[in-house]
Amino acid sequence: MMADLKRVLGPAIVVLALGAGAAQARECKGVSFADQIQVEGSTLVLNGLGLRQATVFKVNVYVAALYVAKTSNDPEALLGGGTSSVMILHFVRDVAAGDLRKGWSAGFEKNARDQLPALQERIAILNGWMADVKAGDRLTFTYKPGAGVQVDANGVVKGTVKGEDFAKAFLSIWLGAEPPNSGIKAGLLGGSCG
Repeated sequence: MMADLKRVLGPAIVVLALGAGAAQARECKGVSFADQIQVEGSTLVLNGLGLRQATVFKVNVYVAALYVAKTSNDPEALLGGGTSSVMILHFVRDVAAGDLRKGWSAGFEKNARDQLPALQERIAILNGWMADVKAGDRLTFTYKPGAGVQVDANGVVKGTVKGEDFAKAFLSIWLGAEPPNSGIKAGLLGGSCG
C-alpha cells in the first residue's frame, strides 16, 4: 500500500496513513485526501479542497487539495508564507496537454501579469513537462523554500522550477484575484468544495 501511495503522491510526499490519522480524510466529488501529509520530515495540513470547473456548463475537471504548514483562509498569508506547501490536482476527466498549457498560461496572465517577463522561461519549462492526463491521474506541485516548485506526475518527478517568485505566481493561479473559477479558490481557503 505504501508503494502505491508513493507512486500516486510522489517520492517526496508520503501520506500519514498509520495510527490515529488514518481515519481522518476529506472528500470532494468522490476524491479523498488525507488531513495531513509529510514532506521531507515536515507535517503539512490540508487547508482546503477546491473543484475546478470549466465552461459555462460547469464541467468538473479536477479536485485540488492545498497542504500548508499553518492553515489560513487569507490568500495573502498563504501566498506570502515562505514555508513548504503542496498543491495536488486529482483529475476527474481526461485533459489534453495543450489544454493544461493554456490553463497555466491564462492563470499566470490573469494573476501575475506584471511578473510575466521574468517568469516566461520558467513557465515554458513547466509547460514542457505537461502531458495528456486521464481521469484518476494526479499532478503534484511541492514548493520547497530555497529550491522551487517540484513537479510530479503520477509519482514521476519531472523536475523543479526554481524561484520564490515563480512559486508565489504559480499558487496565485488558484488564490489570486482571478482564479479559474470562484468555487475553487473558496474551497482551497477552507470553504465547501463544489
